[in-house]
Amino acid sequence: MGRRTEPSAILLAGAVALAAAVTCATPVRAQSGNNPLNFLDNLFTGSFAKDNASNAQSTPPAPGGGPLPWSGEDGASGHPLMTAAAIREAAANFDNCIAGMWPDAARRGISQESFQRFTAGLSPDLRIMDLLDAQPEFTKSIWEYLDILVNDNRLAKGREVLATYKAQFDATERAYGVDRYIIAAIWGIESNYSTQIGDRSVLQSTATLACIGRRQAYFKEEFLSALEILHHGDLRPEQMRGSWAGAFGPTQFMPTAFKRYAVDADGDGRRDVVDNAADLIASTANNLKKDGWQTGQSWGYEVVVPQGFNYMLADRAKVMTLAQWEQMGLKRPNGQAFPRSADKAYLLAPAGAQGPGFLMMQNFRVIMKYNPAEAYALAIGHFADRLRGGQPFVQAWPREERTLSRAERLELQQLLAERGFYRGTPDGQFGGQTREALRNFQASIGAPADGFASAEVLERLRGR
Repeated sequence: MGRRTEPSAILLAGAVALAAAVTCATPVRAQSGNNPLNFLDNLFTGSFAKDNASNAQSTPPAPGGGPLPWSGEDGASGHPLMTAAAIREAAANFDNCIAGMWPDAARRGISQESFQRFTAGLSPDLRIMDLLDAQPEFTKSIWEYLDILVNDNRLAKGREVLATYKAQFDATERAYGVDRYIIAAIWGIESNYSTQIGDRSVLQSTATLACIGRRQAYFKEEFLSALEILHHGDLRPEQMRGSWAGAFGPTQFMPTAFKRYAVDADGDGRRDVVDNAADLIASTANNLKKDGWQTGQSWGYEVVVPQGFNYMLADRAKVMTLAQWEQMGLKRPNGQAFPRSADKAYLLAPAGAQGPGFLMMQNFRVIMKYNPAEAYALAIGHFADRLRGGQPFVQAWPREERTLSRAERLELQQLLAERGFYRGTPDGQFGGQTREALRNFQASIGAPADGFASAEVLERLRGR
């Protein structure tokens, strides 16, 4: 996931990938960037979404065979560039749009021969327009996604990978100080250990998005960066296949992230994050290290939150030392002490007062830079702990709770806005602003202000 994609394009890819994973009997996970759907953020109000390597999965086949075509409909975002007419007009101008990027490519040192070779025959993949604006009606709870992502089959494969590439993990830990189990977890959750990377051409996908739709400026940079990678010879076009949003390789690098973080670990003159394990492992570690990874520190701890706790403190902006949290009654469920009580953390309560709490540290924030969704980062941290021999989470999730539909999520935001608690634009996507509004509403009615969007809190908002 070494990507750094903008908070709207890659996450949706992850949602799509994850959905595909759910339909498979084997564990699969998707991921690729930041959040067109707030894929994972939704998770923490009762629903969930996230994008990872399997996010790169191929488009489902049409009834007659082959990929699904574009629907021909306006995008759900309502953006003027996402109307059917605007999409058709931009698609008709696609060749001119690509040709018009030659001066920018030349300024990056891309030769005319490379530009012509790699752009020859490019055509837009308009099906991506439907994916860019997809609005899933239902999402899954965080515990359902953790069940999917952290399971026995994936753990067994992860242990095999750790053993097979022990020398490469050893060298990477020495060079970057990044925990091998975190890297292995990212590899496993992003692409199910290279088995679900995606089959879309990164060049075609980024070219489509650079010329059509509502994220053209963002994806123009990704497209030109993809051309740079090909021109320099680090990867071949056939290796750059991935998600509809352009993430590629076993740990899902966006082209711009590749430029920033990819390294040639084995000295063969190429930075191959697709087929070279040494480069893949080291590049993923370099990404995390440059994002602030703290060597020797955990990502976080599961904690028991005491009855009557003030959940207004469950906010990533409210950071205290582990010793201070302990003084407030938070304990590890197994009774163990915190190894480094001076380390600082914030409290995350993804299922509210009904589920486990987690004290999240700097390395958790680093994982979120890799993919900005708390549910994703929680899955990575927990999977890494299991790979090193740790146990499942101790406390139970409120599995009796149902997730809200998109219509209900939208209604909840609208009702919060009517009462003066929510100041954003209701869109059915839950993030930090919705959680804060929920906490304030809950506090106003004397309920635990945990920010969890349950069916019960929706009924209270309805006045029932």
